[in-house]
Amino acid sequence: MEYRHILFDVSDEIATITLNRPEARNALSLEMRGDLDHALAHVKEQAGHDIKAMIITGAGGAFCAGGDVKAMGNRSTRAPDGHKAMQSSHNRVFNLMNMELPVISLVDGPAAGAGANIALAADFVLMTPRAFIMQAFARIGLVPDWGGFYILPRLVGLQKAKELVYTGRRVYAEEAKEMGMAYDIVNQDTAMEEARRFARKLCKGPTAAIGVAKNILNQSYNQDHRTLLELEAMGQTICRDTDFHKEAVRRFAAKETPLYDWEHMDD
Repeated sequence: MEYRHILFDVSDEIATITLNRPEARNALSLEMRGDLDHALAHVKEQAGHDIKAMIITGAGGAFCAGGDVKAMGNRSTRAPDGHKAMQSSHNRVFNLMNMELPVISLVDGPAAGAGANIALAADFVLMTPRAFIMQAFARIGLVPDWGGFYILPRLVGLQKAKELVYTGRRVYAEEAKEMGMAYDIVNQDTAMEEARRFARKLCKGPTAAIGVAKNILNQSYNQDHRTLLELEAMGQTICRDTDFHKEAVRRFAAKETPLYDWEHMDD
């Protein structure tokens, strides 16, 4: 498929989605949303096979400025139309957040509004020093969307989430890391190289087990103890039947080099 407003690449078992409207700071056009749907569907279909990790980033010194504010004035304001459009965005961010493989967002420059929540939907957020995350919705009289009400309080706590939503202020990389929104800060000049190095290490891991664990962890705030224990039992049953587990156990018993050893893994 030819994409209009994203770049999509798969190499070394890593899928990379680049939001690509640099002239508009990668604001979410209708075409970009359709491109994202197609690319995410492809990653989901190939997860654990040709694709074992994913990076999402933006072109031209920005991650994503959020919704296309200039286009908002030209769209229908009828509530049913707006509700239907938001449901589409919910499906999109849900699919991104629950992709059963490691997802890394690489943020360089602004990640604002819906763009902030796309970035935060990843498992790991890498930011350059000039990057910032901003829940910009209050600036135009709106409330968070693209999963913000679900994602943000789970990362920073309820009181801090309220502050960020009410003020719409910028949170730069250092503060974002202290707050729990960013996993790490990467050099601007080598940001993609560092993101890919991190992704390559994750590709060497047990993709099936990571996918199962991610699925359960994403439900952990919403389920009671008994339900999580049952999900744990089901997940373990699935993982015990994988080739990765069987080979890892064989190597352990034979005192061979571990199949997956993060601390001693080459980049």
